[in-house]
Amino acid sequence: MGKEYARVEGRLRAFIEAQPVFFTASAPLAADGTVNLSPKGVSGSFTVLDPLTLAYLDFAGSHSETIAHLRENGRITLMWCAFQGPPTIVRVHGRGEPVFRDDPRFEDLVARFPGVDPVPHGLRAVIVVHAETIRDSCGYAVPFMAYESDRDLHAKRFSREDDASLGAYFAQKEHIRTSMDGLPGLPLPLPPRTGPAVAGAEEG
Repeated sequence: MGKEYARVEGRLRAFIEAQPVFFTASAPLAADGTVNLSPKGVSGSFTVLDPLTLAYLDFAGSHSETIAHLRENGRITLMWCAFQGPPTIVRVHGRGEPVFRDDPRFEDLVARFPGVDPVPHGLRAVIVVHAETIRDSCGYAVPFMAYESDRDLHAKRFSREDDASLGAYFAQKEHIRTSMDGLPGLPLPLPPRTGPAVAGAEEG
């Protein structure tokens, strides 16, 4: 029997933070729009800001569907599954927003992710989610699977890019500036990151 929660805390928060992968789902308002579902899995790239606010780092990729949907309507669902231990599925339904690199809040938010260096991954935005409905359910049909390690391919691929080349990479992709349904996606040109700590990391 599933249960609804008022806040992400205690056992629920511990479960969420222990999972090596989670999923995001979003959609445009149009009835014939494309529903998007994405896996997220770089260790340290998710955090609970407070019991009703969650956030994750949005890294370089060939699409920007989630960003586009959040810019249009804000709806998002996050989901975690237990692939080890007791069978559990947790979903957080809420409203999200992409905080981009030129937003005054950006660097303070990035500092909330001390467990990951975002520079090699081509950080595009921080996705902040305000929880509205928090619930769990049984995961009886979810298989047992063992986590071995993160792949290093993403960091290897995008660590070669600086701001200019990363912006050029995004500009030549069909569904970065706009979504598959033509909604505004990642704003381009990509603004540089600012702040002394970040500048030092990029220079090294």
